[in-house]
Amino acid sequence: METALVLSTVALVLALLAQFPRRDDRGAVSFRLTEIERRQRLIMDHLGIVDRGPALPGVREHLARGDKIKAIKAYREATGTDLRTAKEAVEAIAAGR
Repeated sequence: METALVLSTVALVLALLAQFPRRDDRGAVSFRLTEIERRQRLIMDHLGIVDRGPALPGVREHLARGDKIKAIKAYREATGTDLRTAKEAVEAIAAGR
């Protein structure tokens, strides 16, 4: 009885682990997402659509005062992103992209 329980538990854990994407798959998904975003940008540029992005409280105001660090902090608080992503996003906002 205990052996059957242990074997079924191991089988369940292995089945659950098989559901997680592998590292190789994550790279492919990341590449595809980047490519989709690039193509979307090309279409928007071609059509002359300007995306002002989400309303981010404080980010543009801090940038207007030249305080990039506070702008990054405000972006992180508003979106919950990591530091690197917030830095890149604020730099893109500052550049007018």
